[in-house]
Amino acid sequence: MKERLTKLREAMRKAGIDCYVIPTSDFHNSEYVSEFFCVRKYFSGFTGSAGTLVVWAEAAVLFTDGRYFLQAAAQLTGSGITLMKMGEPGVPKLTEYLEHELQDGQTIGFDGRVVTASDGMEYETIAQKKGGHVIWNLDLAEAIWTDRPAFPATKVFVLKECYSGETTAEKLARLREKMEQENADVHILTTLDDIAWLFNLRADDVECCPLLLSYAVITAKEAYLFANERAFSAEEKTYLSENGICLKDYDSFYTYITAYCGAHADARILLCEKRMNYRLKKEIGDQVNIVDRPNPTTLMKAVKNPIEQENLRKAHLMDAVAVTKFMYWLKTNVGKVPMTEISVADELEQLRRENPSFIEPSFHTISAYGANGAIVHYSADPDSCADIVAKGMLMVDSGGHYYEGTTDITRTFVLGDITDRMKQDFTLVVRAMLRLKDTRFLHGCTGANLDLAAREVFWEKGLDYKHGTGHGVGYLLNVHEGPNSFRYKVSDMSEKWVFEEGMVTTDEPGIYIEGSHGVRIENELLCRKGEENEYGQFMYFENLTFVPIDLDGVDPFAMEQKEIDSLNRYHQAVYEKLLPYFAGEELAWLREATRTISRE
Repeated sequence: MKERLTKLREAMRKAGIDCYVIPTSDFHNSEYVSEFFCVRKYFSGFTGSAGTLVVWAEAAVLFTDGRYFLQAAAQLTGSGITLMKMGEPGVPKLTEYLEHELQDGQTIGFDGRVVTASDGMEYETIAQKKGGHVIWNLDLAEAIWTDRPAFPATKVFVLKECYSGETTAEKLARLREKMEQENADVHILTTLDDIAWLFNLRADDVECCPLLLSYAVITAKEAYLFANERAFSAEEKTYLSENGICLKDYDSFYTYITAYCGAHADARILLCEKRMNYRLKKEIGDQVNIVDRPNPTTLMKAVKNPIEQENLRKAHLMDAVAVTKFMYWLKTNVGKVPMTEISVADELEQLRRENPSFIEPSFHTISAYGANGAIVHYSADPDSCADIVAKGMLMVDSGGHYYEGTTDITRTFVLGDITDRMKQDFTLVVRAMLRLKDTRFLHGCTGANLDLAAREVFWEKGLDYKHGTGHGVGYLLNVHEGPNSFRYKVSDMSEKWVFEEGMVTTDEPGIYIEGSHGVRIENELLCRKGEENEYGQFMYFENLTFVPIDLDGVDPFAMEQKEIDSLNRYHQAVYEKLLPYFAGEELAWLREATRTISRE
């Protein structure tokens, strides 16, 4: 890493850049990116999915959040890069850091295609305050990263209406209604999941995310899709034409925007400035009228329609069969056959692949044994992954993309003797998960309101976990999808969006004890309408995930009776749903794994 940083600093010096900012992003502000865009990883060695590297002539820092503190500390060792633990006392925000460290007349550099418009404007303001400026049109990795992976270009397929539940024409009509309400002449979309959802298109340009690298421009009568034309067969091109969608080359997007804005100075452009990149902001300029709103498709795709909801129930049942069979295999074979963190993850993926509807994992499986479970987003290294033996606990966070939808599930498995502290921690996490799952609430609540249902039992004991309790999940799209989430720390999104019927959100509290163990239990929940009376519309959650919770880690005497009853009801439902798919020894094991527990 030091050699790579040396080359980067030389490139910075030649370009007249004093401080170079490298976020974790692609041209579309995606959370997960293809290998082509892993510039921050290339220069830092840190492999987490979130973080920003800032490089100076004599120093470098990496900002990342609590999910990655342990991982980043280990991976940055010897790199000369200082870890900045975001959200911790005494640690400034990235912009505060830049404003403090930037000297008079110095320049901030970044690739404007991978920096959001809002961040880029802040960097510009900071530099100008110090009498400097920004250089935003240079990808300094281009000449240094000589073996850089190729730019993604995978084949596109159309998601049939039996899976999407709504045609592209219907979605475009709904979007244009929103545009008309905003008196917008044109809507620009740069977020990949919004575009994939709107046009009912899927590809594989981002590993574990069935997305197509693309941009979209929608007017009252026209729709333009900017993408790699080679990714479309004649059949898909016909589909686009039939839906009034004009396919243009991916690289022509900025040229089109510049020409459009030049010819339509009085146009009203609907877009989300928080989601677009800095270069787009510059290409649009200051002459046109920007209607800065969240993308209308954000809420549209978050609320799953009835066909999507029914498909998701099928997907989760298919996934439950695979994960429960994995649990049986793991619990009955540990200590008898060689196992590593990676080999058990491969076994789970193979069980999923036995289903013809399975497409690919929805993210890289987190398989963390023993003390590795304390690293929230641990990633096993093939050269140093842990061997698994018949003691302690294994945490497996995994998921799959099926034509019927996307799954995300975490289970922590007890593989042998565990300490009393481990069992109490395990039970605490189960209690938190059950409490949120069983919550009833009035329509109008946000994730900030509901997060307490899970986190309260932690706070009562002076404990916490450094991540949200849950995130939205896309339908054969991003496994992390807004705007719905469970987190008490409000953001611009969580303040505005309430839980609506049809939203799918994970319920995944956890506890992480450095050097010892980690426990996380995760189910997915579908928001539903309950009774409506003089007090308003009541809401509840339908459970989508049906996989046993390892009772070897549960202490009934540490639970309230309503929590015991809830766990028993859940396991009864698990048994009934999975019964047709199990037989013989597997069925006998399933019956025991879902047994009724009590304090007697």
